[in-house]
Amino acid sequence: MKRTIYILAFTFLGFLLQFLIHAWVEIWYIGLLISNFSTYGLGLSWQQWFLVHHVLAVILLIAGIVFGYLQGRYWWKQIYVLKRWRKKI
Repeated sequence: MKRTIYILAFTFLGFLLQFLIHAWVEIWYIGLLISNFSTYGLGLSWQQWFLVHHVLAVILLIAGIVFGYLQGRYWWKQIYVLKRWRKKI
């Protein structure tokens, strides 16, 4: 049970991390689009940018959850199985 909660917590952490990355990239790039759409629009319309947003949002969501899950498994093994967190005297 402890392992499941540990991995779920890391998965949630991965979700939160992707959310912050998504917000930062979106705020940054929308600022560029608003300031000079003809340069930074890459020839796409606003409707196409909405599609790009939705596709990348799903990709980031999946990547964040997978990253969190894999990190949870990795650190569980390092800390609880291999016990590498203890200081060597």
